[in-house]
Amino acid sequence: MTETAFYILLSLVAPQHGYAIIENVSKMTKKRIVLGPGTIYGSLSKMKKDGLIEPVKEENNRKIYQITELGLLILKMEKDRIKELYKNSKEVL
Repeated sequence: MTETAFYILLSLVAPQHGYAIIENVSKMTKKRIVLGPGTIYGSLSKMKKDGLIEPVKEENNRKIYQITELGLLILKMEKDRIKELYKNSKEVL
């Protein structure tokens, strides 16, 4: 999973629309990752197709998405993988 995908999924633990996700990812990464509209909406489309997120409602012409149970499982697996990477690198470096 890409870092961008990880942060998008993490943002969708609470329902949000695309622009709110962009803002949330920027805030979480201290502006290290700044998503553009093409990136966010392409990612949301793929994640929806893969069953990782689902639209929950629409407000002011904005679709609001939330992570699915499958998406949450994948997010937790990725978190465990990152923990393992960190642990193993810490032992070597």
